[in-house]
Amino acid sequence: MSKTPQVALTIAGSDSSGGAGIQADLKVFSAFDLHGASAITAVTAQNTTGVKAIHQVPFDIIEAQLEMVLSDLDVKAVKIGMIGAPEVAPLIARQLQAFSITEIIVDTPLYTTTGASLGGAEIGAALIEHLFPVATLITPNLREAALLLEQQVAHSVAEMQQQAEALYRLGARAVLVKGGHLRDEFGGVENSADQTDAAEAIDVFYDGTVMRQFSAPFVDVAHTHGTGCALSSAIAALMAKGYGLTSAIQEAKGWLSHGLQNSADMGIGAGSGPVKIVKMPYFDQ
Repeated sequence: MSKTPQVALTIAGSDSSGGAGIQADLKVFSAFDLHGASAITAVTAQNTTGVKAIHQVPFDIIEAQLEMVLSDLDVKAVKIGMIGAPEVAPLIARQLQAFSITEIIVDTPLYTTTGASLGGAEIGAALIEHLFPVATLITPNLREAALLLEQQVAHSVAEMQQQAEALYRLGARAVLVKGGHLRDEFGGVENSADQTDAAEAIDVFYDGTVMRQFSAPFVDVAHTHGTGCALSSAIAALMAKGYGLTSAIQEAKGWLSHGLQNSADMGIGAGSGPVKIVKMPYFDQ
C-alpha cells in the first residue's frame, strides 16, 4: 500500500508557457514525490521570449485559495514566488501564521529570466516588511538582491556575501543569494578577475551566524527559464520531507545542476527554454 505523500504549497503566479511559476513548482513537487497545492496570485501571458501581459488575481480570491488549502491540507512547507501586488504580502503572512506554517521559502521573483519586471520597489518593500520576518529562507538572485538593497548588482562572491549580510539585517532569518548569473556580470570567464567565481555557479548563504558557499560547476546552457522557481521549490520540497535547511539547499542545488546538464536537448520554445525537471532516484518513493 502506498503511503500518503507530504503536502507542499506554492503561492505564485501562473506562467502560460509552463516553464516557471506555479506550473514549474508543481512539477518540482511531483518530482520529489509530494502532493502539490497552489494559490495563484497573478496570471501571466508569456513564453520563452518574454512576458506580454500580467493580470492580478483579485485579493479576495487569493485569500479564499489560501483559506481553503490551509484549512484542509496538512501543508508541511510553502514556497512563495510572485505575489503580484504589495497588499498581497501581509495577507500571505497572516494566513501562514494563522495556520502555524513554519517552513517558508520566499523566492522574491522581481525579474523573469528574460529580464521582464515582475515587481518594483513597492513589491520589494512589501516583501521586506511582511514576508522576510516569517520566511525560513529568502532566495534572491543577483539583480533582486541589488533591487531589494537599492545597491549595484554584485560582481563577485565577496560582494554577494556583503549583500547577504545586508539582507539579513533587513529582517530575513536566512538568506541565499543565488549567483547563477555571476558569470554574466563578469562578461564571461575570460574577463573575470577571479576565475573560480566565473567558472562555478556559486550561491551564498548567511543566517546571522554561518556564512557559507554552495557551489556547482557552471552549466553553459540556454534553457534556464524557471531555474529560480525550481531551486526554491526544491528546497521547500526537501524541507517538507524533513530535511534541515542547509541540507535541503545542498541537495536542491545538486538536483538543479543535474537538471541543467540535461536541459540542452529540451528544445522548447524559441527563447530561453525551461530547465528540465528531473526525478532523482534517491528520493523516497
